[in-house]
Amino acid sequence: MGLTYFKRFRMEFDLLSSAIAELPTPAGFELIPFSEDLIRDHATAKYRSFREELDANVFPCLGRRDGCLSLMREISGRISFIPEATWLIQYQPTPSARPEPIGTIQGLQFEGWGAIQNVGVAPEHRGRGLGSILLAHAAAGFRSVGLSQMHLEVTTDNTAAVRLYERFGFRRAQVVYKAAEVAGA
Repeated sequence: MGLTYFKRFRMEFDLLSSAIAELPTPAGFELIPFSEDLIRDHATAKYRSFREELDANVFPCLGRRDGCLSLMREISGRISFIPEATWLIQYQPTPSARPEPIGTIQGLQFEGWGAIQNVGVAPEHRGRGLGSILLAHAAAGFRSVGLSQMHLEVTTDNTAAVRLYERFGFRRAQVVYKAAEVAGA
């Protein structure tokens, strides 16, 4: 194991001066507001979204089912947790099929900002606007509790996510470095 530093962007979004489009959820997908009984579904969506991604190196808990469940419990148990900015997307390919959790976003309040945690969509469902739908609902949730700005961090090598956030209206505000233990580094 060796210590590796990952370059990340802190990206910011002004909730008051930015327009947030209301985006339709595609057929077969359902957007669900946070509730305590959905913590396992959020964890499953998080695991499916990150298990084979670079962020599982930066945050090893994202590469493990139990790690995602522990993280989801920890996030939702914080006093700064914002349920109104926390959403789940489920996919149900047919009416008789069991819904699958495939997307998640969580929101916290940090120093007067809405702080987005772990925007994730399972790889086989990307490219359908689901990430933008999650961001828009998190933004509306932050606004509903009186916050005027939100931010997130993204690994700079995750170019698809950086493009998504920039298209949504986030601007790069700062470069930060995250140290992580990586096997073989």
